Amino acid sequence: MALLLGTAPTWPEVVVSLRACPIVFGPRALISIMALKKPYSSENSRQSDIVSLKDGITALLRTYRLQGKLNEVMVVASWEKVMGKAVAMKTQQVYVSNNKLFVRLSSAPLKHELFMAKTRVLENLNAEVGEDIIKEVVFL
Repeated sequence: MALLLGTAPTWPEVVVSLRACPIVFGPRALISIMALKKPYSSENSRQSDIVSLKDGITALLRTYRLQGKLNEVMVVASWEKVMGKAVAMKTQQVYVSNNKLFVRLSSAPLKHELFMAKTRVLENLNAEVGEDIIKEVVFL
């Protein structure tokens, strides 16, 4: 599947075909993706091997149990968006460990203010991701 520079891909090039790239997927993911395939319309149909990219990635994340870690990374990445630029500038470090969000701040008054609004910060971050990933927020 070769694409020329400056040209938009056509529909068959956007959809992932399992015959075109069997090496990319591991054995567990390949079995999981094969379960998502549509039922055969005919024995010689190429459409029976096609799985949408969204379904393929979702199956990979579920098979390799990476969805939780991806959500944790999304929480850390969305810290500036949720809390605002002023808080992000005073933030030195943000990381997640054991469903706890650890935030190192350079301002003691800001740390105290965020500590008082800890539940609201927790709710906003979990709402941004769409799941209850973070159970506790610790300000350092």
